[in-house]
Amino acid sequence: MKAMVLNEIAPIEGSPLRLVERAVPEPAAGEVRLKVRCCAICRTDLHVIEGELPRHTLPIVPGHQVVGVIDALGAGCRRLAVGQRAGVAWLRYTCGTCRFCRAGRENLCEQSRFTGYHADGGYAEYAVVPEDFAYAIPDAFADVEAAPLLCAGIIGYRALTRCELPRGGRLALYGFGSSAHVVLQIARHRGCEVYVVSRAPAHLELARALGAAWAGHDAREMPARAHSAIIFAPAGELVPIALEKLEKGGTLALAGIYMSAVPTLDYEKHLFYERNVHSVTANTRADGQELLAEAAEIPIRPHVTAYPLEDANRALQELRADRISGTGVLLVA
Repeated sequence: MKAMVLNEIAPIEGSPLRLVERAVPEPAAGEVRLKVRCCAICRTDLHVIEGELPRHTLPIVPGHQVVGVIDALGAGCRRLAVGQRAGVAWLRYTCGTCRFCRAGRENLCEQSRFTGYHADGGYAEYAVVPEDFAYAIPDAFADVEAAPLLCAGIIGYRALTRCELPRGGRLALYGFGSSAHVVLQIARHRGCEVYVVSRAPAHLELARALGAAWAGHDAREMPARAHSAIIFAPAGELVPIALEKLEKGGTLALAGIYMSAVPTLDYEKHLFYERNVHSVTANTRADGQELLAEAAEIPIRPHVTAYPLEDANRALQELRADRISGTGVLLVA
């Protein structure tokens, strides 16, 4: 099979992914194999490739927003069937027995494993995943529409939960990439007003087209304080800015897996009046199932830019430069 492989940590500008031929993987007991149709790219892929996340398995096939058709089942698989469309997300294993797993917080499991980081992901023609961590894809979505939901959508959904947005409230989004453009559609469907802060003109244009009440470069120009906010950009310097623009009792969610250093906060200015800061760590399978159900009901229509698999380096370079509006998706089959 064809696969884009990372052999060594390196800046994406040097095109470190290599197109190689590999043997088709065989599913182990409890695993399913997908013939991959597409895989969305994600800023987390950049964090893996460039070493902003701790170095782990190498060589590795990145990619954790995978849509394909099941073509083989490992021993013991019963829930999914050959010929069924399915998706693979970031979270691919938890122990099921620790205090976090037992409490319904498997995203905090210390034994958790992740797709495209601990095990090969979807920048390839085939991928395997434990059946228990594969998602059935609703018929409401084409393949390229479903792929962004499997990380951008899921993490955005968890961030939306963590920011405690009240029905009909005002939500501020900092950074307007793949996750944010899905969250905006969910929030609008729930009757909320959305403000968007981004440095990219194309992102602001998309935000307005999707129904943002206000979109601009400078949070100080927002027409009102937000009840809730989410920072998607990996920029710690946005934290005090976002807190200043929160209403009393508001909550800020930090949605990135990586963030640069957060500046010193002033208690009176940034945190007093019961303003809250909540981080977001991975997701639970319940998050994924709930997101896919609500997205199908709305229905969410992710804005995508398609690339052939062999152009993965170029796609990630354009993601790094904020030149992708919505989500980049690699077409595999």
